[in-house]
Amino acid sequence: MAVLCPPHLAEQWQSELRDKFHIDAELVTSGNVSRLERDCSLGESIFERYPHVIVSLDYIKSDRRRDDFLRTCPELVIVDEAHTCAFGEEKGRQLRHKLVSSLAEDPDRQMIFVTATPHSGKERTFRSLLSFLKKEFADLPEDLAGKANEFHRRHLAAHFVQRRRADISHYLNTTTDFPERKEKETT
Repeated sequence: MAVLCPPHLAEQWQSELRDKFHIDAELVTSGNVSRLERDCSLGESIFERYPHVIVSLDYIKSDRRRDDFLRTCPELVIVDEAHTCAFGEEKGRQLRHKLVSSLAEDPDRQMIFVTATPHSGKERTFRSLLSFLKKEFADLPEDLAGKANEFHRRHLAAHFVQRRRADISHYLNTTTDFPERKEKETT
């Protein structure tokens, strides 16, 4: 299993996996990769050596590192802050998109994309994010309303789950205390 996330979330993922699932995952960041490589045999990748890793997206997106990861990538990949991997104009976003697109091409790989910001208002970016789930989602009609597009909505619903606070405030017969938002204008 690999978790791909922004570097500032790597330690939090490590802690959560250990505390909640009893999974000891190694952090793979630019700051500690040398230590991990010292424990590898000649020609062995750190991704072959360690079965559970949390990988900084910023570290792994370069061509040299990406190719090694693609070659030895685990069966399950979780991409946190997945919206940062959707297609965009800046080079860093393009490299993340290339990495995640390549991972998603393997039909045997299980992928989970996590984001609190799936749609920023840019339709092309959102379609790019959906295409990680299935390539053909990039070509969905712009307007999915109406009876004619019910098939597309059902197909998408089988792959895309959206939860809002209202959906989970009383999940599993317990109350989740989300703060109430209070809006006011001041001059």
